[in-house]
Amino acid sequence: MSKNGYEHYYDGESGTGYLAWRIKTIQRGLGKERRASFEGQGLSAEVMSGGPTVRRESEFTPETVLSEDECKEAIAFMNHSADEDAVKKMMKLTFDYRRNMVLDHMQSRDILTVFPRFKDVKGLIEQDFVLMFGEGVSGKLLEKWTTAFKKKVIQQCKKLPTTSDVGELLLAAESPSDDSEEGVNFVWDTDLSSILLLLHLIPPSAQGRKRTGKVSASQAEKHLVVFKKSGTNIEEHLRNITASAQPYLLAVGPQKKSVHQYFIILDQHAIPCKSTSSLGAFDELFKAHFVFGTSYNTMLHNMYTFIQTTVYNIDVGKVKESPRVAEVRARLLS
Repeated sequence: MSKNGYEHYYDGESGTGYLAWRIKTIQRGLGKERRASFEGQGLSAEVMSGGPTVRRESEFTPETVLSEDECKEAIAFMNHSADEDAVKKMMKLTFDYRRNMVLDHMQSRDILTVFPRFKDVKGLIEQDFVLMFGEGVSGKLLEKWTTAFKKKVIQQCKKLPTTSDVGELLLAAESPSDDSEEGVNFVWDTDLSSILLLLHLIPPSAQGRKRTGKVSASQAEKHLVVFKKSGTNIEEHLRNITASAQPYLLAVGPQKKSVHQYFIILDQHAIPCKSTSSLGAFDELFKAHFVFGTSYNTMLHNMYTFIQTTVYNIDVGKVKESPRVAEVRARLLS
């Protein structure tokens, strides 16, 4: 009997097994053919715009390329496997297939149906993002936020017009997460409060052709993170929301400053975050846009664009930035 029970399909140590046997090196050109197909559909111009919805060359270059049938066999195997390591290996093998599916408007909405293991194997969003951009880019937010950005965001927000919402976020952002001073209305923990302060520093632009219907930063917050108390039925929450292509965080815990678990909500699916910290969960939320090829929520577009270009250094010079984004970057990097 095999050690793990799946070696006859694929043995990661030796590179042998049923799937490996069927891989044909002459299919290396499959990715190029698919890219040419997309360009033939008039999508090449979109590549230059940058952002999470465009086709791009990934850092990951597979040693072998699976055919469509081989990918479907791998998907069928991992969707019934109880071995998370085997699932992660199969997800890596089917990465190119998944990217083509994500960027196909006719198939993208089915991604969590075809690849349901995103919903029970934590860390798959991170794995795909690393395959797209590499470890160095993937780690930038967690490396830089608390050391290079957080204090400067707080300082700049102190110059904003005084409002109760900004005041509460400032108080929370500057306070230890375990501070339980009686009578103080903490909003979120210190890290998430600082992220939300960035949203006040780079607020939503007016929407529509006539530039009407301006949304406040406080209103936009609800499209980034929603809090539910411990014991909330997640499935019931999903049934009660309108399907949305823009992901947001669902924070579950006894109170906002003490969240026990985060979920990324996308198209009425709940994807559990690997991280239990608010900053780690936001990191995963941002990466989900690229992994699932979904555009930024219009209310959060300016803030996400800042995070993308200034923190992760993705598509610098390729995306259109609002004057406010450029202004805030100049202030924070000076």
